[in-house]
Amino acid sequence: MCEYCGCQSVAAIDELTREHDEVVTLISHVRGARRDGDIPGMAELARRITAVLVPHTRVEEHGLFPAMAAEFPDHIAALEAEHRRIEAVLAEAAPGVPADPTWPDRLLEVLTLLRDHILKEQDGLFPASLATLSTEEWEAVEAVRAAAGSALTPPAT
Repeated sequence: MCEYCGCQSVAAIDELTREHDEVVTLISHVRGARRDGDIPGMAELARRITAVLVPHTRVEEHGLFPAMAAEFPDHIAALEAEHRRIEAVLAEAAPGVPADPTWPDRLLEVLTLLRDHILKEQDGLFPASLATLSTEEWEAVEAVRAAAGSALTPPAT
Protein backbone atom coordinates (compact mmCIF):
# COMPACT_ATOMS: atom_id res chain seq x y z
CA MET A 1 0.00 0.00 0.00
CA CYS A 2 0.98 3.64 -0.27
CA GLU A 3 3.60 5.29 1.86
CA TYR A 4 4.12 8.52 -0.06
CA CYS A 5 2.17 11.03 2.03
CA GLY A 6 3.17 10.03 5.53
CA CYS A 7 -0.38 9.32 6.68
CA GLN A 8 0.77 5.99 8.14
CA SER A 9 2.68 7.96 10.76
CA VAL A 10 -0.73 8.62 12.33
CA ALA A 11 -1.55 5.63 14.56
CA ALA A 12 -5.20 5.46 13.47
CA ILE A 13 -4.30 5.41 9.78
CA ASP A 14 -1.49 2.95 10.36
CA GLU A 15 -3.91 0.50 11.99
CA LEU A 16 -6.51 0.97 9.24
CA THR A 17 -3.76 0.35 6.68
CA ARG A 18 -2.58 -2.80 8.47
CA GLU A 19 -6.18 -4.04 8.39
CA HIS A 20 -6.38 -3.26 4.67
CA ASP A 21 -3.18 -5.22 4.11
CA GLU A 22 -4.60 -8.23 5.97
CA VAL A 23 -7.84 -8.07 3.97
CA VAL A 24 -5.91 -7.91 0.68
CA THR A 25 -3.96 -11.01 1.72
CA LEU A 26 -7.19 -12.82 2.61
CA ILE A 27 -8.73 -11.80 -0.72
CA SER A 28 -5.84 -13.50 -2.52
CA HIS A 29 -6.56 -16.68 -0.54
CA VAL A 30 -10.25 -16.50 -1.49
CA ARG A 31 -9.28 -16.36 -5.14
CA GLY A 32 -7.08 -19.40 -4.68
CA ALA A 33 -9.86 -21.27 -2.90
CA ARG A 34 -12.22 -20.46 -5.77
CA ARG A 35 -9.71 -21.79 -8.32
CA ASP A 36 -9.52 -24.99 -6.27
CA GLY A 37 -13.31 -25.26 -6.02
CA ASP A 38 -13.07 -24.95 -2.22
CA ILE A 39 -16.37 -23.23 -1.41
CA PRO A 40 -16.18 -24.08 2.33
CA GLY A 41 -12.71 -22.50 2.35
CA MET A 42 -14.12 -19.41 0.66
CA ALA A 43 -16.80 -19.17 3.35
CA GLU A 44 -14.21 -19.48 6.13
CA LEU A 45 -12.09 -16.78 4.52
CA ALA A 46 -15.18 -14.56 4.17
CA ARG A 47 -15.70 -14.92 7.93
CA ARG A 48 -12.05 -14.02 8.56
CA ILE A 49 -12.39 -10.94 6.33
CA THR A 50 -15.51 -9.97 8.26
CA ALA A 51 -13.65 -10.33 11.56
CA VAL A 52 -11.08 -7.80 10.35
CA LEU A 53 -13.66 -5.47 8.81
CA VAL A 54 -16.07 -5.20 11.76
CA PRO A 55 -13.82 -3.04 13.97
CA HIS A 56 -12.22 -1.45 10.91
CA THR A 57 -15.57 -0.25 9.57
CA ARG A 58 -16.61 1.00 12.99
CA VAL A 59 -13.49 3.18 13.19
CA GLU A 60 -14.11 4.55 9.72
CA GLU A 61 -17.85 5.14 10.07
CA HIS A 62 -17.89 6.44 13.64
CA GLY A 63 -14.54 8.21 13.69
CA LEU A 64 -12.94 9.08 10.37
CA PHE A 65 -15.95 9.44 8.07
CA PRO A 66 -17.91 11.89 10.26
CA ALA A 67 -14.85 14.12 10.44
CA MET A 68 -14.49 14.03 6.64
CA ALA A 69 -18.17 14.19 5.67
CA ALA A 70 -18.54 17.98 5.73
CA GLU A 71 -15.75 18.44 3.21
CA PHE A 72 -16.36 15.31 1.11
CA PRO A 73 -20.05 14.34 1.56
CA ASP A 74 -20.53 12.50 -1.73
CA HIS A 75 -17.29 10.57 -1.40
CA ILE A 76 -18.11 9.50 2.16
CA ALA A 77 -21.65 8.49 1.19
CA ALA A 78 -20.27 6.35 -1.65
CA LEU A 79 -17.76 4.65 0.67
CA GLU A 80 -20.51 3.89 3.20
CA ALA A 81 -22.73 2.45 0.45
CA GLU A 82 -19.86 0.20 -0.62
CA HIS A 83 -19.47 -0.95 2.98
CA ARG A 84 -23.12 -2.07 3.02
CA ARG A 85 -22.79 -3.94 -0.28
CA ILE A 86 -19.61 -5.71 0.83
CA GLU A 87 -21.02 -6.57 4.26
CA ALA A 88 -24.18 -8.07 2.75
CA VAL A 89 -22.31 -10.63 0.64
CA LEU A 90 -19.80 -11.47 3.38
CA ALA A 91 -22.66 -11.92 5.88
CA GLU A 92 -24.10 -14.75 3.81
CA ALA A 93 -21.17 -16.89 5.01
CA ALA A 94 -21.69 -16.10 8.71
CA PRO A 95 -23.75 -19.22 9.49
CA GLY A 96 -21.68 -21.52 7.27
CA VAL A 97 -21.33 -22.30 3.59
CA PRO A 98 -23.98 -20.39 1.63
CA ALA A 99 -26.37 -22.66 -0.26
CA ASP A 100 -26.85 -20.16 -3.07
CA PRO A 101 -24.80 -21.45 -6.03
CA THR A 102 -24.23 -17.85 -7.19
CA TRP A 103 -22.54 -16.88 -3.92
CA PRO A 104 -18.94 -17.79 -4.87
CA ASP A 105 -19.06 -15.58 -7.97
CA ARG A 106 -20.85 -12.80 -6.09
CA LEU A 107 -18.20 -13.03 -3.38
CA LEU A 108 -15.42 -12.62 -5.94
CA GLU A 109 -17.27 -9.67 -7.45
CA VAL A 110 -17.70 -7.94 -4.09
CA LEU A 111 -14.08 -8.63 -3.17
CA THR A 112 -13.03 -6.85 -6.36
CA LEU A 113 -15.17 -3.94 -5.18
CA LEU A 114 -13.51 -4.20 -1.75
CA ARG A 115 -10.05 -4.06 -3.30
CA ASP A 116 -11.01 -0.95 -5.27
CA HIS A 117 -12.60 0.50 -2.13
CA ILE A 118 -9.35 0.00 -0.23
CA LEU A 119 -7.43 1.86 -2.93
CA LYS A 120 -9.89 4.78 -2.73
CA GLU A 121 -9.28 5.02 0.99
CA GLN A 122 -5.54 4.54 0.83
CA ASP A 123 -4.92 6.90 -2.09
CA GLY A 124 -7.62 9.49 -1.39
CA LEU A 125 -9.33 9.50 1.97
CA PHE A 126 -6.37 8.76 4.22
CA PRO A 127 -4.05 11.38 2.70
CA ALA A 128 -6.89 13.93 2.70
CA SER A 129 -7.51 13.25 6.37
CA LEU A 130 -4.05 14.59 7.19
CA ALA A 131 -5.02 18.00 5.88
CA THR A 132 -8.61 17.93 7.13
CA LEU A 133 -8.81 16.54 10.65
CA SER A 134 -8.13 18.61 13.74
CA THR A 135 -6.39 17.28 16.82
CA GLU A 136 -9.77 16.84 18.49
CA GLU A 137 -11.08 14.86 15.52
CA TRP A 138 -8.02 12.58 15.58
CA GLU A 139 -8.61 12.05 19.29
CA ALA A 140 -12.22 11.09 18.50
CA VAL A 141 -10.99 8.59 15.89
CA GLU A 142 -8.59 7.12 18.47
CA ALA A 143 -11.43 6.84 21.00
CA VAL A 144 -13.52 4.90 18.50
CA ARG A 145 -10.55 2.59 17.85
CA ALA A 146 -10.09 2.03 21.58
CA ALA A 147 -13.75 1.01 21.87
CA ALA A 148 -13.80 -1.06 18.65
CA GLY A 149 -10.55 -2.90 19.18
CA SER A 150 -8.85 -4.72 16.33
CA ALA A 151 -8.80 -8.24 14.94
CA LEU A 152 -5.06 -7.92 14.32
CA THR A 153 -2.20 -8.59 16.68
CA PRO A 154 -0.32 -5.43 17.60
CA PRO A 155 2.70 -4.69 15.44
CA ALA A 156 6.09 -5.72 16.78
CA THR A 157 7.96 -2.82 18.28
